[in-house]
Amino acid sequence: MKTDDHGAGHPVNPLDESELKCTFKPKYVPAHLMSSNTLQGRVSVQTAMTPTTDRGASGARAPFEFKSAAHLLFIERERASNISELLQALRSCPEESIFQHTFRTLEEHHFIKEGFSNDFAHWAYTELSEVGLGERLASLDVREFTSLAALRLRLVQIVEEFSAGDPKARERTAEAPFYFCSSKTIVLQTQRSAADLAEFIEGLKQVSLHSIHYHFIEARLRRKLESNDFSIWLLRDLGLERESSLLNHIDIYTSTLEGVRRKIIQILQNAVN
Repeated sequence: MKTDDHGAGHPVNPLDESELKCTFKPKYVPAHLMSSNTLQGRVSVQTAMTPTTDRGASGARAPFEFKSAAHLLFIERERASNISELLQALRSCPEESIFQHTFRTLEEHHFIKEGFSNDFAHWAYTELSEVGLGERLASLDVREFTSLAALRLRLVQIVEEFSAGDPKARERTAEAPFYFCSSKTIVLQTQRSAADLAEFIEGLKQVSLHSIHYHFIEARLRRKLESNDFSIWLLRDLGLERESSLLNHIDIYTSTLEGVRRKIIQILQNAVN
């Protein structure tokens, strides 16, 4: 996955058909074979904009093109029935599986305001009955990572530390195995773009939650930046530094995707007003 750096005149989120990503619904989740559609932080980008009295109508240097995504599911060879097998699988599974079971979970469970933030934590708690491990895995904040390798190491560290503190837990068998999966991302055009802030706000109201997830959450890893497509465009092409930063600080854990959409729109409407 490569970070793109386009100059003026190019859309902020061009299609990269070679990009591979992953999606997963564990076996214990009834809809695990559903195809899903897929972060935020800070980015340092410098831009110069001409001041204007109408922020909503001020034209952008380049239009924002709204996109969405669908995913083709692949079941990987790794599976785990206990902590020892989970640890081994975490070390050997494809990075696409790590991505799915952490980042993309935020989309698949977007309707849950409270609970476990990733599939590993959910499985440890519900199937393995290891509350302590589930809580430790759930405390993982994916916004701290821009590298799947670093995220994998942190997951391994959490499981290693837990099993070292409770050796007997290593061989306890889960009620249902954890199946590692991945998928290939298919980027979809929405036929909607925005040439200024007013059009961008309207576009945010109209696009699907899959599009919100693709640009606001999935983009962070895709770009290898601690930011998202929306913030990058607002800063680079409209010069809205404050609004770009505010979007990056929206809590993606305590809000549903619909709640995230509303917060983004509210921030931008305040900018217009």
